[in-house]
Amino acid sequence: MRGHELLGRWISSLVLAGALIWTSRAEAGPITFNTALPVHANELIVREQVIWLRATDDPSPMNRNLNIIAVPTVLVYGAHPRVAVFGILPFLYKRLDVTITTPSGEQRVRRSTSGFGDLSTFVRVTALQIDRPRETIRLAPFAGLKMPTGATGIADDLGQLPPALQLGSGSWDPFLGLIFTWQKLRWEFDVSGSYLVRTQANDFNAGDEARGDASFQYRVVPWGEVGPGVPSWLFAVLETNVVWQGRDEIAGVENPDSGGLNWYLAPGLQWITLRTVLEAAVQIPVLTRTNGQGLGQDFIARLSFRMNF
Repeated sequence: MRGHELLGRWISSLVLAGALIWTSRAEAGPITFNTALPVHANELIVREQVIWLRATDDPSPMNRNLNIIAVPTVLVYGAHPRVAVFGILPFLYKRLDVTITTPSGEQRVRRSTSGFGDLSTFVRVTALQIDRPRETIRLAPFAGLKMPTGATGIADDLGQLPPALQLGSGSWDPFLGLIFTWQKLRWEFDVSGSYLVRTQANDFNAGDEARGDASFQYRVVPWGEVGPGVPSWLFAVLETNVVWQGRDEIAGVENPDSGGLNWYLAPGLQWITLRTVLEAAVQIPVLTRTNGQGLGQDFIARLSFRMNF
């Protein structure tokens, strides 16, 4: 056999092997929540996000300005056609600018910390699966645990940082929820509801959290039918998030300036290629009901990169 024929067969074998390895492709999915991310059996998804939360709506005389930058690493593995395993570990930078009263008068101070936060893991099981031509419907409960891997008891020159600035909670917090997904060729609709039970640690018990999330993704480029050989897609995304948090308790005493309700709308874009997804969204508060003199949020901005293996 001639050398160029051997080379041709060798290249063909490599192409075939690559096609067998890289069988799945990236798909549209929610930006502001991870529970409904699409994953296939024996597939690994890695998602890296940069999230910036700014909160300056302070009804108190302290004029608090809170900035949190979170860089969570999200791993999703399809352990079975109906079972997916999730792990989320954030790197955090937290900064609070606040006005305090000293014997010499009012003083503006900055308190900050950075490091890894608490690790969350959960399992999602598809309980209902309906597949029709050009359409699929899924219903999947999930359950998990937030583990106290982040540092607590961090202090600066002014003393111990408040719980909102600590990297971890110190508590083991279980959560559960349910996801509904309805997908067609051009669009996808995801709804997720969950409840997080926060337990006590270091004489502090943060309020429980209930949240509802919804995401609608609609392909805008290409506009018409998608045939073979299309290298990428652009989706317009609109999401909404409702988050309720109960009041905190410090040494068994309820904090009246904690907890409340936030409702966000989040427009976004997703650029999807065969293996990767680049996405961005901004969560804009539509309704804020903080308890007492709780700090209101300005926005939450998200930039995300996702890759399938």
